[in-house]
Amino acid sequence: MDIKGFTQSDFDTFTIDGLEPRMEAIRSNIQPKFQVIGEELKDELASMLGTEMFLHIAQHARRTTNPPNDTWLAVAGNKRGYKKHPHFQVGLFDDHLFVWLAFIYELPGKQDIAHLFLEEKQQLMETIPNHYVVSLDHTKKQASKMSDLDLTASLERFRDVKKAEWLVGQHFSRNSTTVQNGPALLQEIKKTIQELLPLYQLSQQALK
Repeated sequence: MDIKGFTQSDFDTFTIDGLEPRMEAIRSNIQPKFQVIGEELKDELASMLGTEMFLHIAQHARRTTNPPNDTWLAVAGNKRGYKKHPHFQVGLFDDHLFVWLAFIYELPGKQDIAHLFLEEKQQLMETIPNHYVVSLDHTKKQASKMSDLDLTASLERFRDVKKAEWLVGQHFSRNSTTVQNGPALLQEIKKTIQELLPLYQLSQQALK
């Protein structure tokens, strides 16, 4: 399987003016790479979890005027959608690639997950590497290193604020040689997912 990395022109997609021209570049250049990488991740996750997983590629279908500032693939345990479920994401902003285990605001059981994560805070701290980053809003580029994060405060906010989110994973600069090398990138994404898998499994316990 021909795994392609992401080029400077892929990241420059987010400087293209206009919704349709930018979407055309996303569809032509980025989504075919997402398809190949996502199929690999879907199969890998299904094997690790012992359950069927499904690939979703963001279509940005609700947009009518403003072009997207980022785009992504998601792998979740639900065929119909991913936003209401814990899921893994790989995507691009104009300056970095992100790999997330994502719990976003549409998730109905987010309070239950936050409560369990707070109870099992020690496990989270032992599972998540210090250089990994946490985002509290998937629409923003900003993220905090685990080593700098007030974990308790971030999880309490995730629990108590309706629109709050909690995403954990890695950022890779657009200039990273790993990002540009397809097979190396795929290995790094798989490694990230593997390290975060205990948290995904913990979240599933909270939703039972």
